[in-house]
Amino acid sequence: MPQRVSIIGLGLIGGSIGLGLRRWSSTSPGAKGSSGGLEIVGFDADLEQQRYAKKIGAVDRTEWDLQSAIRDADIVVLATPVGAMRTVFEDISSRLKAGSVVTDTGSTKVQVLDWAKELLPTTVSFVGGHPMAGKAQSIEAAEADLFKGATWCVAPSINASDDAVRNVLGLIAALEAEAYFIDPHEHDAYVAGVSHLPFVLSAALVRTVATDPSWRDMKSLTAGGFRDMSRLAAGSPAMHRDILRTNRDAILRWIDQFQSNLQDMRTAIATESDATTPELERFLIDARDARADWSTQTRREGELLQSTAAELAPDSIGDQMGRMLLGGLGRRRGKLNERLAAAEKGRDQRDRR
Repeated sequence: MPQRVSIIGLGLIGGSIGLGLRRWSSTSPGAKGSSGGLEIVGFDADLEQQRYAKKIGAVDRTEWDLQSAIRDADIVVLATPVGAMRTVFEDISSRLKAGSVVTDTGSTKVQVLDWAKELLPTTVSFVGGHPMAGKAQSIEAAEADLFKGATWCVAPSINASDDAVRNVLGLIAALEAEAYFIDPHEHDAYVAGVSHLPFVLSAALVRTVATDPSWRDMKSLTAGGFRDMSRLAAGSPAMHRDILRTNRDAILRWIDQFQSNLQDMRTAIATESDATTPELERFLIDARDARADWSTQTRREGELLQSTAAELAPDSIGDQMGRMLLGGLGRRRGKLNERLAAAEKGRDQRDRR
């Protein structure tokens, strides 16, 4: 019989896992697709999500209820929001096959591992997981290559068997991600700074400017900087609410640390003058250098770890200089002249009326 993988939650992550596993199953020498080495069953509370997952080939079949979806499954992957996982554990605990493996893709690990320990039977192994990848919420953005080269955090429960851990590592390898073993408390502390804090800042930025009386006029001036900084605020409020709730202490610590740095920067701006020590410039230089160090990390093969090659390319640097010098007028002179001519023509027409 083929090994059965059940994916609970068919959004971007669940759909991409399905697509990646099906591709691996159909192309790997030791696998022969759903009729041979692997069968992928999917479930989502949203029936439209289920239908779309089946349409794009992310799953071999779907089930109408959760218990049927996990029946006889060898591996169960929870790709639901963190806040829903406790309920899912409760619903599946009595129906899991003895010796099966349960893993997840949640953004926090301590709370999820506690729920697994409390609710799952001892005949089942839980191996916590968190793929550090994603770009949207919808399954419409799912792709087989989503996890290629991405770090996939692995935090096994204390009673997880070696075979269970190897099965999860095999799943990660099939998706071409890089497994990274980590203590769950360290995981939550680290991602609070590099993943959860950025969302908090993005949401705070958008709320700050959008609630100002000048926002109606101000938003017509927004450009790349605001777009980049505000992107995370467009994420699912429910998903991020669950993340913030289940990682509260770590996130509060990072918010406090950020507030301290923001206060330092405010003080530097308020007191900076030509006659004083250039604290403001030193602050900005430190931030720039830290960003450069991060963006130029490489893998063993020499490939940039953070996919920032476009930032370092000569054309990109030239574009940045073009934007800095006269707002890029030299590069956009043709379009600017066309707009000026159109505006002049419109003014002449109004004057003749």
